[in-house]
Amino acid sequence: MSPRSASVNEELRRRSRERLLQATVELVGERGYEATTLADIADRAGAARGLVSYYFPGKRPLVQSAVHRLMHMTLSEALEREPATTDGRERMARAIDAVLGLTRSHTTLMRMHMAGILQAEGFIQCPEQQRLAFLLEDTVTRYGSEQPERDYRLLRALLMGAVVALLLPGAPMPLGSLRAELFQRYGLDWELGTPPQGEEPAPR
Repeated sequence: MSPRSASVNEELRRRSRERLLQATVELVGERGYEATTLADIADRAGAARGLVSYYFPGKRPLVQSAVHRLMHMTLSEALEREPATTDGRERMARAIDAVLGLTRSHTTLMRMHMAGILQAEGFIQCPEQQRLAFLLEDTVTRYGSEQPERDYRLLRALLMGAVVALLLPGAPMPLGSLRAELFQRYGLDWELGTPPQGEEPAPR
């Protein structure tokens, strides 16, 4: 049997990493951060325990990468869904709705993600985060930004603030109010994107 080519080995590594990230999303969403072990994740992914350590230096970096992957996939799907559009305002609305919607649908996972960022580990750079950053920077570029890198960072900060406000224990902000604030900030009509059912913009 001839040895596998470098490209085949690279594809196998990519698939193994993807399985670990998907298993992390599933398990942390089901059990929470503390109750999920690296061994659990390896078992769910059908991988050897040592493979987790090969790709990730610890559980927190693994969780951040898993959430960034989920955010990238969700954002990409929202931006490219039918009807396809190149309109910058519509794409900005879709991006905002994707992040807010993900926070609503994956509350436990997003809460663990934000807790990790706000703790000592901070914001961890990884390939998944870089892909997410590219999509958000492309969004502000198509929206019409003359300084995409600066405006991407501002959009990221505003979205993170909205996520924290949605997740705040005991005093969460209504999604409709947060969406209205973000839409006003970017001059977007409420009807753009995917208006949440049962939510209305706060009166002004």
